[in-house]
Amino acid sequence: MSSTIRINGLYWMRIKAQILIVLFVFIAIATNATEYHVAKDGNDFNNGSKDAPFNSISKAARIAQPGDVITVHEGTYREWVNPYYEGRNNRDRIIYQAAANEEVWIKGSEEINSWKKHKGHVWKVEIENALFGDFNPYQEVIYGDWLTSTSGRDHHLGEVYLNGKALYEINKLSDVLTETPLKNATDTEGSKYKWYCESNQETTTIYANFKGLNPNKELVEINVRPTVFWPKKTGINFITVRGFKMCHAATQWAPPTAEQIGLIGPNWSKGWIIEDNLISDSKCSGIVIGKERSSGQNQWKRDKRKQGTQYEREVVFKALQLGWSKETIGSHIIRNNTIKDCEQGGVIGHLGCVFSEISNNHIYNINVKSQFGGWEVSGIKLHAAIDVLIKDNCIHDNHRGLWLDWQAQGARVTGNLFFNHTDNEDVFVEVNHGPMIIDNNILLSEKGILNASQGTAFVNNLVVGYVQTRAASNRFTHYHFPHSTQVLGMMTVILGDDRFYNNIFAANNETLDKSQFYGLDGYNDFPPAEYKWKSPGNLNAYNAQKFPMFIDANLYLNKALPSTIETNFVENRTLKPEISISQEDDAYYLNITIDESLESVETKVVNTELLGYAFQSETPFENPDGSPVTIDTDYFGNARNTDSPLVGPLQNLKVGKNKIKVWGK
Repeated sequence: MSSTIRINGLYWMRIKAQILIVLFVFIAIATNATEYHVAKDGNDFNNGSKDAPFNSISKAARIAQPGDVITVHEGTYREWVNPYYEGRNNRDRIIYQAAANEEVWIKGSEEINSWKKHKGHVWKVEIENALFGDFNPYQEVIYGDWLTSTSGRDHHLGEVYLNGKALYEINKLSDVLTETPLKNATDTEGSKYKWYCESNQETTTIYANFKGLNPNKELVEINVRPTVFWPKKTGINFITVRGFKMCHAATQWAPPTAEQIGLIGPNWSKGWIIEDNLISDSKCSGIVIGKERSSGQNQWKRDKRKQGTQYEREVVFKALQLGWSKETIGSHIIRNNTIKDCEQGGVIGHLGCVFSEISNNHIYNINVKSQFGGWEVSGIKLHAAIDVLIKDNCIHDNHRGLWLDWQAQGARVTGNLFFNHTDNEDVFVEVNHGPMIIDNNILLSEKGILNASQGTAFVNNLVVGYVQTRAASNRFTHYHFPHSTQVLGMMTVILGDDRFYNNIFAANNETLDKSQFYGLDGYNDFPPAEYKWKSPGNLNAYNAQKFPMFIDANLYLNKALPSTIETNFVENRTLKPEISISQEDDAYYLNITIDESLESVETKVVNTELLGYAFQSETPFENPDGSPVTIDTDYFGNARNTDSPLVGPLQNLKVGKNKIKVWGK
């Protein structure tokens, strides 16, 4: 017995020694973490210390190791930052940051100040192609699957900027010559600026009409680099990028069936944090958390054989063979950024976006020039947004607000503000099978929701625009094992199996489109929740069915109408809610008039027990960790009255006129 104790004692001493060794190693690693400094007056032959900083971010990127910090000081850095090494884990990241209270720009452009007068207000510059290296954006054109609108001409990846404002590319020099002068140096309305380019083997010539301004005395920049902050290799994990202003990337169109590259992004990696940045003026996409090249590269466009959706299905299975999983890809955090003036998307991704968080971002002016477009244009456009959280964002004045397309299983969209999307919807959910939760959002555009999915729960939202449905009976899309990238099956979308609880439908516009449904009357011919589902037989019979709808405790104002299958609701046809959004400084305010009907709806807190599970994936409406979900807070995160919560996203809404700050400091 004593010998056993002695052996165990020795064993325990060895264990303690090993633990101490690990702790000493950890402390050594932690204390050896280095902070490198970059400054405009630095030199890349320096050691990168605060007193001897590097001159380029790229130099620091080539040597930083896990745990290291790269601090960049005030100035404009014209380079492509290519992180060379990855962090080790969430604790030992490689951090790129702007120095506190210093303005740091990273630009994919070069300043051009050697313009010569051509004719009238048009100037020209002839540039040696050596400036561009092996990538000349004035010889590369926008190209790819799902690019459907180009106005019948090529659009180059290059761009010209006058005092930070992008000009419009024109395909004929004569059209550049006919422009009228600017009123003054601050008249920067983009539609008045035009440029045209010609390029050969040796030189690139750009013509631009600057409307009476001398471009050699103004700030004129042109796109040179395909991206700004992007690793050339995949698998560069656990990188943090914070506090920068980044712009001017000659990015290519980024469909879900090709390599997706943005102004900034992780390139098929895991665990990036992109926070507190200004991201603007990407030719196509701002932040991209999408797929790599080998799983598919515009095959539909190139060989014109199989239809694009078939190639997209193949892309998913190829990605699985490449190791697409929670352990290797995704889990990014994109927060507190301003993303604007990009012509395809603010945040774009397919596959690489899984398990990520997109929160508290301000996304606007996406595709406002509208010189080209297609089925990938939106403030946020994600494919395969598995367990993605989209929370507390302000998304407005874009071609479309949010578009979740294919496999948004387990996604949650909560506490977001949408307004002034004049071309398309605030929220479009397409060919998903659920479960997905869309709760506590404010949707103020004329086109509110386009629902071409099933298995979605809409809870405690304020919806001003119309609600449109669209079946997709010929599009087989994937659904997954719970909280996993592994595919469980594939099926078409025949609509239904949705939940609408505790929402306000307001029909704010007096000149309503009579062909649209501003409440839930578009669901009049769906089976109610009490319907007992039975297998209808063969596949054609399945596709002819509609799944039951679960609709309860909604408030309908003005001309918004309830569904005939809803039995518990309040309808107020006389109240004019007078809903609008107003801006004061950097804050947005919701203006809404409400009466006692707000407090008349018999509601209850929505949770996993009430929501049940999505029919096709047979997965409960729950949190990403598998725990039950309860929607017991409002738009601001304030606790709801659990006995009888108010309808809509705002627990502090009062009877009468309301003016509530819904975004900004």
